Amino acid sequence: MAVYEPLREYLKAKAFDRIPMTFGEIEKVIGRKLPASAFRHRPWWANEAQGHSHAKAWLQAGYETEQVDMTAKKLVFRRTRLAGTGMSEDRRMFKTEALPEKKQGRHPLIGSMKGTFTLVPPGENEPPAEDPESWEALSLAKLDRLLFGKGE
Repeated sequence: MAVYEPLREYLKAKAFDRIPMTFGEIEKVIGRKLPASAFRHRPWWANEAQGHSHAKAWLQAGYETEQVDMTAKKLVFRRTRLAGTGMSEDRRMFKTEALPEKKQGRHPLIGSMKGTFTLVPPGENEPPAEDPESWEALSLAKLDRLLFGKGE
């Protein structure tokens, strides 16, 4: 995969959901010519990592190929995930390069409440929550305390 390592690093460093590129731009990134099969055979651009070091490079960077145009010698790399991180650890906002009119990336509220509240276990005088019959008694006791100040 050493030949396509620069492509992996290039894609990994991008914060775009879609990266349109020409075959010539890819050649500039990897520092050498693409093989003839990349120009002749559409399956060369398939998102199949097994046995294909070129596909492994963009898949490991978190991208897949789409809209491969063999005649115009161009394609689009579409982000499928963030390489090496979980979704909640992402600190980057995705920018859209190819389709600015379409909203891209995840919704800003996803993960926004992470770490903002904690579940507190029941007190010593309260029955455990696993006992469904105690739920009614517990809720009635709390209602009595709220409404009438009883049981304090």
